[in-house]
Amino acid sequence: MAHRTPPLGVEELRRLVADGAIDTVVLAFPDMQGRLQGKRFAAPFFLDEVLAHGSEGCNYLLAVDAEMNTVDGYTMSSWERGYGDFAMRPDPDTLRRVPWHPGTALLVADLAWEDGSPVVAAPRQILRRQLDRLACLGLTAQVGTELEFIVFKDTYEAAWDGGYRGLTPANQYNIDYSILGTGRIEPLLRRLRNEMAGAGLTVESAKGECNPGQHEIAFRYDEALVTCDQHAVYKTGAKEIAAQEGVSLTFMAKYDEREGNSCHIHLSLTDADGANAMADADGGMSDTMRHFLAGQLAALREFSLLYAPHINSYKRFQPGSFAPTAVAWGPDNRTCALRVVGHGRSLRFENRLPGGDVNPYLAVAGLVAAGLHGVEQRLELPEPCTGNAYAADYAHVPATLREAAELWERSDLARAAFGDEVVAHYRNMARVELAAYDAAVTDWELRRCFERM
Repeated sequence: MAHRTPPLGVEELRRLVADGAIDTVVLAFPDMQGRLQGKRFAAPFFLDEVLAHGSEGCNYLLAVDAEMNTVDGYTMSSWERGYGDFAMRPDPDTLRRVPWHPGTALLVADLAWEDGSPVVAAPRQILRRQLDRLACLGLTAQVGTELEFIVFKDTYEAAWDGGYRGLTPANQYNIDYSILGTGRIEPLLRRLRNEMAGAGLTVESAKGECNPGQHEIAFRYDEALVTCDQHAVYKTGAKEIAAQEGVSLTFMAKYDEREGNSCHIHLSLTDADGANAMADADGGMSDTMRHFLAGQLAALREFSLLYAPHINSYKRFQPGSFAPTAVAWGPDNRTCALRVVGHGRSLRFENRLPGGDVNPYLAVAGLVAAGLHGVEQRLELPEPCTGNAYAADYAHVPATLREAAELWERSDLARAAFGDEVVAHYRNMARVELAAYDAAVTDWELRRCFERM
């Protein structure tokens, strides 16, 4: 991977700490859900001790459920193994200021065991491995993620206390592309844009979406690992800024029966000269792109666990919802799971499966691994879908987490690309979520059955 100038250099950090402008440094890593977990350090101590040597964190952080409960089934961490530590190794290339917290900087960490070997089931390491495979072909993945969210006038605490029912959206009707609609909450959107820029992200735009209170802020694409780190910083920062503003927002894939929150992922490839390897001399699809895209289709069902990792994720996949149901590709066709857009230097594909709940590291690792499979096997790309993929005769994306987890567990392709340890680790993540959901009694069941059954 080419050297990249970080948003904040180490020597600049030293000067800011000496001047008293920075007093806190956050060291964090993405967990299985893509959430940032870690510690806040006094800045002088971080520079003297942590920057060079790292810090420790309990290895249960990659072996709990979404609510941080200890669960069984993970080989890396358990009561039997004593819940020891792994090392958090700072990545200086990720150093940045955190404008929404005074005097604060942040770095993303890679995880390693005591002997220095990487924690192979850590999301950032999973992505690194696939990017290394891609680099062996002289290629670099350029990625952009498009996160949607819904804003509510209620605080997070009020939402919790009310069981997340009866919340008031920031807009009362469909504001897709509406300047008036975004203007209603421009103070929040402006803070998000400007303070993310201060954290080193390149902001492109903000727009309204279809569900009441739904919005999207778009950031410029970058190298795959950089984009995923920025994605994680943005999700954390957006929630923190919303809380400071006395409101709340959610990235969950399907908040209600209306349009869900998507996270479309765009990917292109550059060669050693920085040219788009997906475009041929005439600006159309190169053989590399055709094989890479064919690999996406071949692996899509088996890798759906990486793109849609939760029970709620699968409730987006409804006909006519702009969330895909068909394993199909098409040029600028939003009814397909895979949409080809751009021309020449901008030619790329978009995977429309992921929702706002996706772990970007796992999803992009899946896209790269699928593409490599297509390139290595020289898979042929089928004819595009130019009509309504919802109504056509294509294979269906998995309809439930249970189906996706079973496809993942049985996948020879997943084992070849990621290894048995990673397959088992994330199969267990799905098993834990399914067990918790199967044991829950929902509001829907109470309304339907309490009196009438």
